Amino acid sequence: MDERTYHGRVTTADFALALLTEFHQGNLRAQVIGEGDKVMVQIASPVVRTSGGQTALAVQLTRVEDGVHIRVGQQQWMGVVASLGETIFRALRNPWMLIDRLDDLAQDVMSLQLTENVWRTIDRTADSLGASTEISERLRRLTCAHCLTANPVGAPSCMACGAPLGPAQPAACLNCGFVVAARTMVCPRCGTPLPSPQA
Repeated sequence: MDERTYHGRVTTADFALALLTEFHQGNLRAQVIGEGDKVMVQIASPVVRTSGGQTALAVQLTRVEDGVHIRVGQQQWMGVVASLGETIFRALRNPWMLIDRLDDLAQDVMSLQLTENVWRTIDRTADSLGASTEISERLRRLTCAHCLTANPVGAPSCMACGAPLGPAQPAACLNCGFVVAARTMVCPRCGTPLPSPQA
């Protein structure tokens, strides 16, 4: 299961609408289940298809502080593999049969790229709404543990009482958007190495 957090002024409905618009057409059907802070978008080929094998994918959208957390489940693509196998089998028996299976072959190739296309749609939507995997401006504020004053990220000490703030500076994984503590070397969610904190 692949997951990312997009920080900014985005909602689960923004991503659900984009996925519904992009994937509820052609040989795919999309439906939105739930509303508000927790939404799931299911994308699947219909039971009665014009071409290609059966595939399905679930996208979970969850509202988090200053953003949306997105999980894309494992794609169910055994029907696609079976359809590709049938195409290969027919082509081996009689290469001219491949002409009859061109629609199936094209649909199966598109289905194999479904997860990648879902992330492309999510990234495009986030970008158009000004969201990213970078930590949001509001989360860039640090609360001083001594006097509870909000301070901008990067401030070495509290602007009200002068207490040091260095160890508390948050950051975000640039790959998946997971908010991590300062001096974290590897993202605990996706395993991406994080840049060294500035001295």
